[in-house]
Amino acid sequence: MAEQRVSRWYFGGLASSGAACCTHPLDLLKVHLQTQQEVKMRMMGMAMHVIRTDGFLALYNGLSASLCRQMTYSLTRFGIYETAKNYLGNQGPPPFYQKVLLAATGGFTGGFVGTPADMVNVRMQNDMKQPPAQRRNYSHALDGMYRVLREEGLKKLFSGASVASARGALVTVGQLSCYDQTKQLVLATGLLSDNVFTHFLSSFIAGLCATFLCQPLDVLKTRLMNSHGEYQGVTHCAMETAKLGPLAFYKGFVPAAVRLVPQTVLTFVFLEQLRKYFGIKVTT
Repeated sequence: MAEQRVSRWYFGGLASSGAACCTHPLDLLKVHLQTQQEVKMRMMGMAMHVIRTDGFLALYNGLSASLCRQMTYSLTRFGIYETAKNYLGNQGPPPFYQKVLLAATGGFTGGFVGTPADMVNVRMQNDMKQPPAQRRNYSHALDGMYRVLREEGLKKLFSGASVASARGALVTVGQLSCYDQTKQLVLATGLLSDNVFTHFLSSFIAGLCATFLCQPLDVLKTRLMNSHGEYQGVTHCAMETAKLGPLAFYKGFVPAAVRLVPQTVLTFVFLEQLRKYFGIKVTT
């Protein structure tokens, strides 16, 4: 009988937090590009503009909110997915459709739980673009969530929750279920073993799938969370965005892929190392 290790339920949150520390500047640039009313700058131009205007450390604005988001959103989605997958996988790997359903459930729940931190993350990243009189100047993630709750109410704290939940379901399907399925197929060929290269290849494909699935909703989510009340809801936001043309829903697609693919790769590389050295031993 062979012995292997499986993830503990909280490993996904830790791995995602580690990845977020590496990719946060890319996430910040993506938010800046998505909230442009007109396409004035590309990714490198926006990066140089941020550095010239506010300094290099401005690329890490909102890092506390990003980490808070990962420890709510990603902790929840990975926890649900890994726990349910381990329960269903006693007789071998579950079929792909079950992985998709588990990922969608975990991602939808995680998206809702992580909405407050996600909204504060978007606001903190985009704050430097606002006129001084309109800047929110949150000290950190918890200060931002407290001030939103006190000044704008509980409803505003969960602004964009429906879009964030749907986006969470799509990106989790793209990341978790596609990663597991790709890794399973690669290992089944016998050409590669369960090593870092296999993890890299599988997570790279999963990152591309996740970007393709979630980009339109990601644009809507960012616009809703950064709004000052100009949108009446998801449908109204979608209609206003559509006026800019169909490609507006894919504004920032390249920086989104540049951010999400490396984050996906780093998350699963970190996750596999946590599983290898600290996972629960099981006999198969």
